[in-house]
Amino acid sequence: MEFLVHIEVRWPADGDEARKAELVALEAERARELRDAGTLRRLWRVPGRWANVGVWEAADATELHAAVSSLPFFPWLEVDVSPLAEHPSDPGLGRA
Repeated sequence: MEFLVHIEVRWPADGDEARKAELVALEAERARELRDAGTLRRLWRVPGRWANVGVWEAADATELHAAVSSLPFFPWLEVDVSPLAEHPSDPGLGRA
């Protein structure tokens, strides 16, 4: 099952910069692991914000929640999830 996931980081303005740098490195490592597992399929940055939009794949919403909540920044994330279903007019399907 595919999900469109919008993530906004809500790191506190007075948050510890050393901890933030550590979490950024851990987050990149975890994203690679999720990519390698086939869970994180695509990822785009949202310009002008500390946010991203991605296509994630999981068996169900429970599995997706486990993946998203495994992100090191999870306590500071605002996450919006939309489950996706195939559309018969999707140009990516190669149907005319």
